[in-house]
Amino acid sequence: MNFELDIEGSLNALNKGGLILYPTDTVWGLGCDATDAEAVSKIYALKKRQDGKSMIVLLADENDILKYVTQPYPKIFDYIKGVHKPTTFIYEGGINLAVNMIQDDGTVGIRITKDPFCKQLIKRFGKPLVSTSANISGYPAPAIFMDVDIAIKSGVDYIVQHRQDDVTAASPSAIVKLNADGSLSIIRP
Repeated sequence: MNFELDIEGSLNALNKGGLILYPTDTVWGLGCDATDAEAVSKIYALKKRQDGKSMIVLLADENDILKYVTQPYPKIFDYIKGVHKPTTFIYEGGINLAVNMIQDDGTVGIRITKDPFCKQLIKRFGKPLVSTSANISGYPAPAIFMDVDIAIKSGVDYIVQHRQDDVTAASPSAIVKLNADGSLSIIRP
Protein backbone atom coordinates (compact mmCIF):
# COMPACT_ATOMS: atom_id res chain seq x y z
CA MET A 1 0.00 0.00 0.00
CA ASN A 2 1.53 3.25 -1.07
CA PHE A 3 -0.41 6.06 0.52
CA GLU A 4 2.60 8.33 1.09
CA LEU A 5 1.16 11.11 -1.12
CA ASP A 6 -2.07 10.99 0.87
CA ILE A 7 -0.17 11.11 4.16
CA GLU A 8 1.78 14.15 2.93
CA GLY A 9 -1.35 15.90 1.60
CA SER A 10 -3.24 15.20 4.81
CA LEU A 11 -0.37 16.40 7.01
CA ASN A 12 -0.10 19.59 4.98
CA ALA A 13 -3.81 20.35 5.52
CA LEU A 14 -3.84 19.29 9.20
CA ASN A 15 -0.78 21.36 10.08
CA LYS A 16 -2.55 24.46 8.71
CA GLY A 17 -5.71 23.84 10.77
CA GLY A 18 -7.50 22.38 7.75
CA LEU A 19 -10.00 19.58 7.23
CA ILE A 20 -9.49 16.25 5.52
CA LEU A 21 -11.90 13.73 4.03
CA TYR A 22 -10.49 10.28 4.70
CA PRO A 23 -11.32 6.56 4.93
CA THR A 24 -11.35 5.26 8.50
CA ASP A 25 -11.75 1.78 9.95
CA THR A 26 -15.49 2.46 9.74
CA VAL A 27 -17.18 4.93 7.34
CA TRP A 28 -15.64 7.83 5.36
CA GLY A 29 -14.81 10.55 7.84
CA LEU A 30 -14.07 14.21 8.27
CA GLY A 31 -10.95 14.87 10.26
CA CYS A 32 -8.87 17.64 11.75
CA ASP A 33 -6.50 18.24 14.64
CA ALA A 34 -8.48 17.20 17.73
CA THR A 35 -6.48 19.69 19.82
CA ASP A 36 -7.37 22.72 17.63
CA ALA A 37 -10.74 24.24 18.64
CA GLU A 38 -10.89 26.42 15.52
CA ALA A 39 -10.40 23.42 13.22
CA VAL A 40 -13.03 21.45 15.18
CA SER A 41 -15.47 24.37 14.74
CA LYS A 42 -14.95 24.14 10.96
CA ILE A 43 -16.17 20.53 11.02
CA TYR A 44 -19.29 21.48 13.01
CA ALA A 45 -20.01 24.23 10.47
CA LEU A 46 -19.42 21.97 7.45
CA LYS A 47 -21.68 19.25 8.87
CA LYS A 48 -24.27 21.87 9.92
CA ARG A 49 -24.15 20.17 13.31
CA GLN A 50 -24.84 21.59 16.77
CA ASP A 51 -21.63 22.29 18.66
CA GLY A 52 -22.73 20.20 21.63
CA LYS A 53 -23.08 16.97 19.65
CA SER A 54 -20.00 14.86 20.29
CA MET A 55 -17.42 13.72 17.76
CA ILE A 56 -14.87 10.94 18.12
CA VAL A 57 -11.16 11.28 18.82
CA LEU A 58 -9.10 8.80 16.81
CA LEU A 59 -5.81 7.56 18.27
CA ALA A 60 -3.16 5.22 16.81
CA ASP A 61 -2.13 3.49 20.02
CA GLU A 62 -4.00 2.56 23.19
CA ASN A 63 -1.16 3.96 25.34
CA ASP A 64 -2.05 7.42 24.00
CA ILE A 65 -5.35 7.23 25.91
CA LEU A 66 -3.37 8.20 29.01
CA LYS A 67 -2.54 11.59 27.42
CA TYR A 68 -6.19 12.50 26.82
CA VAL A 69 -8.18 11.18 29.79
CA THR A 70 -7.72 11.52 33.54
CA GLN A 71 -9.54 8.26 34.31
CA PRO A 72 -8.47 5.55 31.85
CA TYR A 73 -9.56 2.57 34.04
CA PRO A 74 -6.94 -0.16 33.50
CA LYS A 75 -9.50 -2.90 32.74
CA ILE A 76 -10.57 -1.03 29.59
CA PHE A 77 -7.23 -1.98 27.99
CA ASP A 78 -8.11 -5.68 28.33
CA TYR A 79 -11.52 -5.00 26.82
CA ILE A 80 -10.00 -3.07 23.89
CA LYS A 81 -7.66 -5.99 23.10
CA GLY A 82 -10.63 -8.38 22.91
CA VAL A 83 -12.78 -6.23 20.62
CA HIS A 84 -12.67 -6.96 16.90
CA LYS A 85 -15.31 -4.51 15.68
CA PRO A 86 -14.21 -0.85 15.67
CA THR A 87 -15.43 0.43 19.04
CA THR A 88 -15.51 3.93 20.45
CA PHE A 89 -15.26 4.23 24.23
CA ILE A 90 -16.71 7.18 26.14
CA TYR A 91 -14.29 8.15 28.92
CA GLU A 92 -14.71 10.48 31.88
CA GLY A 93 -12.20 13.30 32.35
CA GLY A 94 -11.15 14.33 28.85
CA ILE A 95 -7.97 16.49 28.83
CA ASN A 96 -5.46 18.00 26.38
CA LEU A 97 -8.04 18.21 23.58
CA ALA A 98 -9.86 21.12 21.97
CA VAL A 99 -12.49 22.39 24.40
CA ASN A 100 -15.22 21.68 21.81
CA MET A 101 -14.21 18.00 21.70
CA ILE A 102 -14.95 17.48 25.40
CA GLN A 103 -18.60 17.26 26.41
CA ASP A 104 -20.10 19.47 29.12
CA ASP A 105 -19.97 16.51 31.54
CA GLY A 106 -16.22 16.10 30.84
CA THR A 107 -16.56 12.96 28.72
CA VAL A 108 -14.84 12.25 25.43
CA GLY A 109 -15.29 9.49 22.85
CA ILE A 110 -12.05 7.77 21.80
CA ARG A 111 -11.41 4.99 19.30
CA ILE A 112 -8.09 3.24 18.69
CA THR A 113 -7.88 2.77 14.94
CA LYS A 114 -6.71 -0.47 13.39
CA ASP A 115 -6.74 1.01 9.88
CA PRO A 116 -3.13 1.14 8.54
CA PHE A 117 -3.60 4.51 6.79
CA CYS A 118 -5.17 6.19 9.85
CA LYS A 119 -2.59 4.67 12.19
CA GLN A 120 0.33 5.98 10.10
CA LEU A 121 -1.28 9.40 9.61
CA ILE A 122 -1.90 9.88 13.35
CA LYS A 123 1.61 8.69 14.27
CA ARG A 124 3.20 11.04 11.73
CA PHE A 125 0.95 13.94 12.77
CA GLY A 126 1.79 13.36 16.43
CA LYS A 127 -1.69 14.40 17.61
CA PRO A 128 -5.13 12.81 17.73
CA LEU A 129 -7.56 13.29 14.85
CA VAL A 130 -11.24 14.11 14.91
CA SER A 131 -13.24 11.34 13.30
CA THR A 132 -16.84 12.05 12.42
CA SER A 133 -18.90 10.67 9.57
CA ALA A 134 -18.52 12.69 6.35
CA ASN A 135 -22.15 13.72 6.05
CA ILE A 136 -24.40 16.70 6.62
CA SER A 137 -26.03 16.28 10.04
CA GLY A 138 -29.26 14.27 9.79
CA TYR A 139 -28.25 12.43 6.61
CA PRO A 140 -26.87 8.86 6.48
CA ALA A 141 -23.17 8.26 7.07
CA PRO A 142 -21.35 7.49 3.79
CA ALA A 143 -20.50 3.78 3.65
CA ILE A 144 -18.41 4.31 0.48
CA PHE A 145 -16.66 7.31 -1.06
CA MET A 146 -19.28 7.68 -3.82
CA ASP A 147 -21.88 8.35 -1.09
CA VAL A 148 -20.07 11.47 0.20
CA ASP A 149 -22.07 14.64 -0.53
CA ILE A 150 -20.49 17.17 -2.91
CA ALA A 151 -20.93 19.89 -0.25
CA ILE A 152 -18.67 17.87 2.06
CA LYS A 153 -16.11 17.19 -0.69
CA SER A 154 -15.91 20.86 -1.61
CA GLY A 155 -15.68 21.96 2.05
CA VAL A 156 -12.44 20.18 2.94
CA ASP A 157 -8.80 21.10 2.33
CA TYR A 158 -7.64 17.63 1.28
CA ILE A 159 -9.43 14.51 -0.01
CA VAL A 160 -7.55 11.24 0.49
CA GLN A 161 -7.33 9.16 -2.70
CA HIS A 162 -6.60 5.91 -0.84
CA ARG A 163 -9.61 3.51 -0.85
CA GLN A 164 -11.88 5.73 -2.99
CA ASP A 165 -12.51 2.67 -5.22
CA ASP A 166 -13.43 0.45 -2.26
CA VAL A 167 -17.13 -0.45 -2.52
CA THR A 168 -17.25 -2.62 0.59
CA ALA A 169 -20.01 -0.98 2.62
CA ALA A 170 -18.81 0.07 6.07
CA SER A 171 -20.71 0.71 9.30
CA PRO A 172 -20.21 3.21 12.12
CA SER A 173 -18.33 2.02 15.20
CA ALA A 174 -19.92 0.48 18.25
CA ILE A 175 -20.07 2.93 21.18
CA VAL A 176 -19.46 1.81 24.76
CA LYS A 177 -19.58 4.09 27.82
CA LEU A 178 -17.19 3.41 30.63
CA ASN A 179 -19.14 4.23 33.80
CA ALA A 180 -17.64 5.78 36.93
CA ASP A 181 -17.87 2.43 38.75
CA GLY A 182 -15.86 0.71 35.99
CA SER A 183 -18.85 -1.04 34.43
CA LEU A 184 -19.67 -0.73 30.72
CA SER A 185 -22.87 0.43 29.03
CA ILE A 186 -23.44 -0.34 25.34
CA ILE A 187 -24.76 2.82 23.62
CA ARG A 188 -24.55 1.59 20.00
CA PRO A 189 -23.90 -2.14 19.39
